[in-house]
Amino acid sequence: MDEGITAMAAAIGGRVRTERQARSWTLDQLSQAAGVSRRLLVNVEQGAANPSVGTLLRISDALGVGLPALVEPPQPKPVTVTRAGGGAVLWTGPGGGRGVLLTGTHPPDVLELWDWTLAPGDRHVSESHARGTKELMQVHHGTVTVDVGDQSLTLHPGDTLAFPGDIDHAYANPAAEPARFTLAVFEPGVGNGTRTDTHDA
Repeated sequence: MDEGITAMAAAIGGRVRTERQARSWTLDQLSQAAGVSRRLLVNVEQGAANPSVGTLLRISDALGVGLPALVEPPQPKPVTVTRAGGGAVLWTGPGGGRGVLLTGTHPPDVLELWDWTLAPGDRHVSESHARGTKELMQVHHGTVTVDVGDQSLTLHPGDTLAFPGDIDHAYANPAAEPARFTLAVFEPGVGNGTRTDTHDA
């Protein structure tokens, strides 16, 4: 892992450990609640793993804190500013694409704002999120193909899409130039055990 990713992994691990200990949970208890292996959880807390977005979602939901709480520094005020170039890089593609969580709200109803870049040929497969999750996206540059369940839709600059996030979906760039889009994810009732997936990522 490069220096930035290493620092992010260490920060996430520390927050996971702090939230777990605040609940007096053992590693085994959090592992069972999140549906991830104990070994993976140990690696996450030690900052030795670069967990997938799906894994972080399961851990944050089990802790009842929402994904933004794991990747953003604590804010003493209700107003949060993420400066240009900031945000948490939670996904990188083989061609250089990135999924950046810019900001988000706190539970129980969590709203996340993402900035996605897909290099030519990049594809990100997302597991189903918690029941009732909704996603909104707008393409700014390039072409993005979105698979939602058994539907496949191709979006161009200026196009928008609204779809349920509680079914399997994927974003891909089939073109020869980079693509960029903004994604908003609304996940209601975080921490209420409504997640539909239980397997490791």
